[in-house]
Amino acid sequence: MKEEDLSLIKRYPIVAYLERKGIKPVRRTPAYALYRSPLREETHPSFKVDTEKNLWIDYAEGRGGSIIDLCMRLENCTLSEAICRLGQTTSFDTACNNVEPSKEKAYSSNGSIRLPKEEMANGARRLIDVSDTLPSHLQEYLTKVRCINLEKAIPFLKSISYEVRGRRYEAIGFANLSGGYELRDDKTFKGTIAPKDITPIFENKAQPVCLFEGFMDFLSFLSMKEEVNNQCLVMNSVSNVTRTVDYLNAHNLTHIRAFLDNDDAGRRATQELIKAGFKVEDMSVHYGDFKDLNEYHVSCVREKEKMKVQEQTRMSVTEQNQNKKSKLVKLKIR
Repeated sequence: MKEEDLSLIKRYPIVAYLERKGIKPVRRTPAYALYRSPLREETHPSFKVDTEKNLWIDYAEGRGGSIIDLCMRLENCTLSEAICRLGQTTSFDTACNNVEPSKEKAYSSNGSIRLPKEEMANGARRLIDVSDTLPSHLQEYLTKVRCINLEKAIPFLKSISYEVRGRRYEAIGFANLSGGYELRDDKTFKGTIAPKDITPIFENKAQPVCLFEGFMDFLSFLSMKEEVNNQCLVMNSVSNVTRTVDYLNAHNLTHIRAFLDNDDAGRRATQELIKAGFKVEDMSVHYGDFKDLNEYHVSCVREKEKMKVQEQTRMSVTEQNQNKKSKLVKLKIR
């Protein structure tokens, strides 16, 4: 990432970032804004944003930092993911391949960030080609690793070719409302071809709206159901809660079934939807022992496969025993 891009991110007003999430100050002066902490439930405001330095501090926790630190806390994401998400907000697309925890960057409460050499070398993603045909290795990833019903999934997916610093890559693409694409390859990469936005699906169907955090969960839902009779909406990130609320209100949709992740970010998003006045059924209780809907779906498929193998083995043993008995009978007759 270019230093000027990172500097642009750090200058993006924290007050504006919170406003986009529907978080408003209790008190505002020319020098600072005071909030009830967005990091937890509280009655008395203890979260302060210095609007001149564009830094925040949570007095109850004794912690603070830059907008990047805040994004990591609010959206429960890594440093590289926070830089990517904020980069999209500040109107440019940063290359943000997932970084392993061991490769995370050092950062401090004053917003000073030191990026590794490999991330400094990254550039923006440039879209090269969009195809309706997924290559075999991406199809195999969906079916073998994610246990997705390919026949049901294909109408919603594209093969995306893009370029970063002269190197070409290929990924599964899932289109959003603004013409951007959510990307996923067959390894660990997750990213976006900007702009980032939500994805409404089956808009002519009935409420409640089935809400998903990512498109892999939506594809899992398709694979699990014989038929989908409800409207669906993929947020493409919990950071899109405000856009989700705006879309639902604009279309007079009031009832939601939330299939969000079993983590703090997913739970916060669910609470935000409830506070926004929607009737929310938290469907994550049905897969409480799993990270998300896809992980639950994969577990169910694997268990069925295991039972099928066991049944086949049992039938094979039974057949062998019957054959042995038949041979013994023949011997006795002789």
